[in-house]
Amino acid sequence: MRKTAIKKLLTGILLTGALAALAGCGGKDAGNGGTGQNGSKGADGVTDVRVAYFPNITHTQALVMKNQKTLEEKWEGKCNVSWTSFNAGPAETEAIFAGEIDLGYIGPVPAISANVKSGGDVKIISNTTNAGAVLLKRKEAGIESVADLAGKKIAVPQMGNTQHLCLLSLLTDQGLKTVDAGGDVTVNASSNADILNLMDNGSVDAALVPEPWGTTIENNGSAEVLLDYNEVFLEGNYPTAVVVASKDFMDEHPDLVKEFLEAHEEAALYINENMDEALSIVNKEIEEATGKALDEAVIKNAFTRMTVDTALNHEAIMKFAQISKDEGFISEVPEEDDVFTTEFN
Repeated sequence: MRKTAIKKLLTGILLTGALAALAGCGGKDAGNGGTGQNGSKGADGVTDVRVAYFPNITHTQALVMKNQKTLEEKWEGKCNVSWTSFNAGPAETEAIFAGEIDLGYIGPVPAISANVKSGGDVKIISNTTNAGAVLLKRKEAGIESVADLAGKKIAVPQMGNTQHLCLLSLLTDQGLKTVDAGGDVTVNASSNADILNLMDNGSVDAALVPEPWGTTIENNGSAEVLLDYNEVFLEGNYPTAVVVASKDFMDEHPDLVKEFLEAHEEAALYINENMDEALSIVNKEIEEATGKALDEAVIKNAFTRMTVDTALNHEAIMKFAQISKDEGFISEVPEEDDVFTTEFN
């Protein structure tokens, strides 16, 4: 049993919540993985490696590697690999805290939050995708610029997530404030599917959403793009998804982390060089996880609004950290050296 800060951080309540999240988010592939501590030996004597991901296009390397069984083949006879899908960053980070996940694909903002709350025991080790979000306006809302969001109702997928922080940055740049901060801009969180309906019935005036929902809502006819993917934040040079790892797993299995990152980078190269085939794979995995594939035209357009890139943008991630601190989502801005780990001995 390990005695690290990440294990001491949580009590039984958090552990129970994490286990419930695991049970309700797609679970592990049959025949894979054990249920021990991080990177522990399973019943067959090989190391269990638990990887978390979202069934989203922004987690594209994960979907491709899962579909092609890249890690299973790479670690045949050496590791048991299990893939667990999540729908929200907090549920995934709780599972990491509880020792149920070793490596995870996740948004940069929940990654920063996990790093701070764990005292540096959750590290960002690679980038996954960049940009991939748009600011939409309802056609009848009378919005021509970000300044026109004054007095309007805006939807985001989740409070404190990447799209929410991008929106708050945009509002600040225009001297606007949310109602909670004493201003007149109302920001509410709704699921992406609900945002489509809210835009249709006029309940919201604008929305900042990730792809493929940006394209889906735009194609529905009631909304149009106010700011494209390269206008929302830092000219599109910001991460939409990153890879995190627990310090426990990195300390005990640096060789496996290196090998995982090699596979992750190879997947990125494959995707960029074989885009049509990669899109088909990603869509197949989304259909398997959610029960519904994306329209081909939607997924193709969505991919034009994001880039697949493993290079970490430290500056953008630390800017997210500062916004998170300013907005009260984290207690402090961590030291940059405590956030990232890119060398493994």
